[in-house]
Amino acid sequence: MAPDLRTRLGGTELPNPILTASGCAGSGRELAQFTDVSKIGAIVTKSVMLAPRAGRPTPRMAETSSGMLNSIGLQGPGIDAFLQRDLPWLLSRGARAVVSIAGSTVEEFGERAARLAGAAGVTAIEVNISCPNVEHRGQVFACDPVDAGAVIEAVRARARPEVPVFAKLSPDVTDIVAIARSCVSAGADGLSMINTLLGMVIDTETMRPALAGLTGGLSGPAIRPVAVRCVWQVSQALPGVPIIGMGGVMTGRDALELMLAGASMVSVGTAIFHDPSACARIVRELDEELARRGVEKASEIVGLAHEARAGRRS
Repeated sequence: MAPDLRTRLGGTELPNPILTASGCAGSGRELAQFTDVSKIGAIVTKSVMLAPRAGRPTPRMAETSSGMLNSIGLQGPGIDAFLQRDLPWLLSRGARAVVSIAGSTVEEFGERAARLAGAAGVTAIEVNISCPNVEHRGQVFACDPVDAGAVIEAVRARARPEVPVFAKLSPDVTDIVAIARSCVSAGADGLSMINTLLGMVIDTETMRPALAGLTGGLSGPAIRPVAVRCVWQVSQALPGVPIIGMGGVMTGRDALELMLAGASMVSVGTAIFHDPSACARIVRELDEELARRGVEKASEIVGLAHEARAGRRS
């Protein structure tokens, strides 16, 4: 029999554990001509801000030998347009919508959650805390346990009780477990990790930085070992807390690796840029990887590498 890929995200059953990563598929429309969005576990939307936002000046993307840098700047139409146009479209296609939200202050995050509380069809909220805190000298929320916890507490207080809240963590920290603990203590139902790593590219022909914003987020295969390490550490420290793992997932085997480390779901990002049907392909490949190993349910392999290590030690 084929492996059972069904996965639960809060009170919603997903057909499989493969999701899109925020910012890599807009709100799903771009993928519809290549794949059936209802067959992806869930669509994680681009981070939604309060007002329309043009983003950073170009150039804002640069290819690297093992991925890419982006410095988009949270470009988007704002939450009103999202609620009027994008969310209804996703629901009309039978997709499950995980809405990513961003903000510059704790109160802004709370306001986004309150607006979403009045909208039907939100499967979960992913809180993009990798934003500068304008009330704290521009320090990124995700880099401070207190700031990260404050955002999650504000979102959890104003979101619907039945809608899971996931904190998206940055790897650009000394101790990601400390940030994860703070978010869970503040009310996070789960964790998404990892966001991009801060990087920079210099064009050796022009002898200038390749990005107008100077630095950008590094994604792609180069960061997958970092993602595996982060998921492993947090899963070991906080067993039972659901994790959406991401970072350089290109194949079903890559997804399997993150699930063995402790992720119960896996988001696909950079791969979508050169293969818009990547999510559907990775679902098939994960199915094949599990079948080849005689695994009956995808949930059985979540965190299995921890058990195998403990068994060797005993």
